[in-house]
Amino acid sequence: MSSCISAVGIANPKNRIAQSAILGFMRKAFRLNENDANRLKSIYDHCGINQRYSVIPDFGFDDFAENEFFPANEDLEPFPDTKKRMGFYRKQAIEVAAQAAQNCLSAFDASFTGKISHLITVSCTGMYAPGIDIDLIEKLGLNRNTERICINFMGCYGSVNALKTADHICQANPEAKVLVVSVELCTLHFQKENTLENWVANSLFSDGAAAAIIENTDKRSINKPHLILKNFYAEYIYEARNEMNWLISNSGFEMKLTSQVSKQIQKHIKPLAEKALQKAGLLLQEIDLFAIHPGGKKILEAAENGLGICKCKNSFAHEVLAEYGNMSSATILFVLQKILAEKTDQLAQNILSFAFGPGLTVESMVLQKQSV
Repeated sequence: MSSCISAVGIANPKNRIAQSAILGFMRKAFRLNENDANRLKSIYDHCGINQRYSVIPDFGFDDFAENEFFPANEDLEPFPDTKKRMGFYRKQAIEVAAQAAQNCLSAFDASFTGKISHLITVSCTGMYAPGIDIDLIEKLGLNRNTERICINFMGCYGSVNALKTADHICQANPEAKVLVVSVELCTLHFQKENTLENWVANSLFSDGAAAAIIENTDKRSINKPHLILKNFYAEYIYEARNEMNWLISNSGFEMKLTSQVSKQIQKHIKPLAEKALQKAGLLLQEIDLFAIHPGGKKILEAAENGLGICKCKNSFAHEVLAEYGNMSSATILFVLQKILAEKTDQLAQNILSFAFGPGLTVESMVLQKQSV
């Protein structure tokens, strides 16, 4: 008995901002001299991102006087505190999350909504209670006795844990229909302190939401391409625990991301892949596609080098990075959505997927795309 991802839906806030415009905002916000401005431009030129999305329009404005969320002055003071950011999250997250869920559910007939038995929400960029899980049930018209699970503050690998949890549910109850919704408003947590870590973090992160339906493979509700969840495997590299942090401060959440993260991924990913594949009864050469979390261009290159694979086998991750940036936990579902939507003559394709986060944690899953 197996479970599968039957459909994936994605959504983003309305503010689509070119990476070049965000660079202009950051140069002014960090008050960079000419030398540092050129260094920052080099980071943006080589990040592999063309555009990003944000619930905050300010990042695309030429003049701070136009600001709508941040104070309209050169100092951006008083700098928004965590309370203001969480209040904005509460208003904005539900809209983009619901849109992703509705886009996912549009693959099914109208009666399917009433069959959803479980809702799993994922986010590491905001929280409140009663939370987005209850707001989604009301907004989508789900049954009020829908079982709810919230996966919070796990970072970019949170959606893999959600899929793993959904798989456990479907294995235990073949009639279950599980809706997973990940929503991340990373740009709410912009930090203006002039550090290299903030330069890098503010060059990568974006806002978005993704939703997926997981159900028993033999009891699928639609006859369309689907992704069978074969198995999961995770390890954390405790020695690298200080290389990636996600901490709550008085001015939002602060990301620490050092250059050692990509080096640690390159060093450890192949032995972890071998363990994941052994559980699935597969060899690395039997993998047709890779779905690696687009944490950044360096992350993707480190993973590909560590695995000894070409960029072409991980092309969907590079496409998502270029089109959307890093949307934390939602991003891997964007990659899987592209894989599901891609037309292919192959009846079955083996997929190896990875996501990374604080720990330093490496989560992996083996999937198989069935075209019918």
